[in-house]
Amino acid sequence: MVFGISWDDPKRVVSLAIGLTMATTAAIPITSAAATAGPPVSVIVREQPGSRSDPDAVAASVGGRVTNRFEIIDGFSATVPASAVHELAATAGILSVTPDSSGHLLSTYDPTLDTGSMLNTELRVGARTEWRAGYTGKGVDIALIDSGVAPVNGLTAPGKIINGPDFSLEAPAANLRYIDTYGHGTHMAGIIAGRDNTTAATPTYATDSTDFLGMAPDARIVNIKVADAHGNTDVSQVLAAIDWVVRHRDEHGMHIRVLNLSFGTDSTTPYAADPLALATEIAWRSGIVVVAAAGNDGSGSGLTDPAYDPTILAVGAATSPTAESDPLDTDDVASFSSALTTSTRNADLVAPGSHIQSLRDPGSYIDQTYSATGLINSRFFRGSGTSQATAVTSGAAALIIQQHPNVTPDQVKALLKATATPINAASYAQGSGELNLSAALAHGVPSVTPPVLSYTPGGTLDGSRGSSRLVQNGVALAGDSDISGNAFTGLEILTSAAGYSTPLDSEWLSGNWHGTSFAGTAWQVSWHPQQLWSGAAWFDPNWARHSWSTVGWGSHSWSDGTWSSHSWSGSGYSSHSWSEYSWS
Repeated sequence: MVFGISWDDPKRVVSLAIGLTMATTAAIPITSAAATAGPPVSVIVREQPGSRSDPDAVAASVGGRVTNRFEIIDGFSATVPASAVHELAATAGILSVTPDSSGHLLSTYDPTLDTGSMLNTELRVGARTEWRAGYTGKGVDIALIDSGVAPVNGLTAPGKIINGPDFSLEAPAANLRYIDTYGHGTHMAGIIAGRDNTTAATPTYATDSTDFLGMAPDARIVNIKVADAHGNTDVSQVLAAIDWVVRHRDEHGMHIRVLNLSFGTDSTTPYAADPLALATEIAWRSGIVVVAAAGNDGSGSGLTDPAYDPTILAVGAATSPTAESDPLDTDDVASFSSALTTSTRNADLVAPGSHIQSLRDPGSYIDQTYSATGLINSRFFRGSGTSQATAVTSGAAALIIQQHPNVTPDQVKALLKATATPINAASYAQGSGELNLSAALAHGVPSVTPPVLSYTPGGTLDGSRGSSRLVQNGVALAGDSDISGNAFTGLEILTSAAGYSTPLDSEWLSGNWHGTSFAGTAWQVSWHPQQLWSGAAWFDPNWARHSWSTVGWGSHSWSDGTWSSHSWSGSGYSSHSWSEYSWS
């Protein structure tokens, strides 16, 4: 699976998006016409990932000198003779040479004027009403299975992030472990529970329009990384992550009550037999509210896996209002939000998911690839998708749980549906309506009869992948083997604690396949509860110069040996079922 991305029209950039405007903003090769004799010129030089060249030697070879180093982009600035620019660009190991031009800020970002800012999103769905009543997510831990989390302001307050195990392809590289090299997980974490380091005490949250605050600013994020710098991951990695969450939800001082899954596959298996869907049901019955993205394939497409399982909470995306003064019921369902007229299963509700502001992950794949449309400023990035809507709802669930500590997942779902506001959209697409925490604050907890488990033996790991397959050198991962070549023989999750009255088929329980076995003992020595990051770690040259696309996994192979001794430099996906709608 991949957090694949289908892109919005670049012309839809919101006018408030700002940043530095440069005379030259793209890596346009400098031609020999530009390399005329004249005084020294300043240039930005980017090296090929992994080239490990000596910048001083490279600059000196053309009669220049290095003026600064930019490890985060594998580059440096230099002053060189104008006549030598073309020669520098042609030097082995050099990716690009561009003019180093001065820039200026176009404007100052004002979240009060941006309908997609977290400030206005929280006002619109009533999160700040909950804060005013004292409910900020304190005491609730939210597991985020995604591409990791970057240590940027908003996610570095003491105790904000707990690093669980890293199941991603980058886990063998100690300097990449837990870190978000893709950019998706950081964006989700900011929406769910971001909080600036300078933010004052809790009573001021509701009126704070200056600091960045996520939906549940006092909740903690349990970071479980499964995807690499290109969003690459497999169902087997996600299953291991879910299994770990279920097993360790109340250990080491954690209190995991919410699980955010901002992704999905186009599984070919009915939900009742699907391994991924079953794993989320087990988490749900273990007391964890599982919030999953409906998908970004638009009207006419069914929900992705695991959102298509009717037990868990499936979230679609609502559009941003033209103006914040517009009533909530005038909103619409975003055109990309998956829904199917003829389906018995659509989103339970919708939440804001269009042009949502959150934290930027500098140097990540998304940051480098989509800054033209998504960049707001040096700190913030804008994104649209049911991923963002899911993150908004996960934060909302944390507020409900703090208000009602003994509430069950079924009751959280029933309460959010009962208090959602019907909007200007087809009922099948919006479910019960748009998230409304102001209404939920005053509403009693519903009495709910838990749904009966409908489990059908016979589901396969391969069926759960659907068309989303890890691909190396044209060969797609297939069959019921995980990425290490081990046979997938069952989910050895704590089923007795999950409350199943009927034992699961032996097909699911006969194997010794679970999160701990999958990760070996690595997580036991590398997992640091409440580990804090420092600025120095973020700009560690060893991390910055590491080539994200060439992390080795050579000691593992698939069961047929096809990938034996290969690195993951050629990895990719054959589809984009794990989707983000746009970064704009």
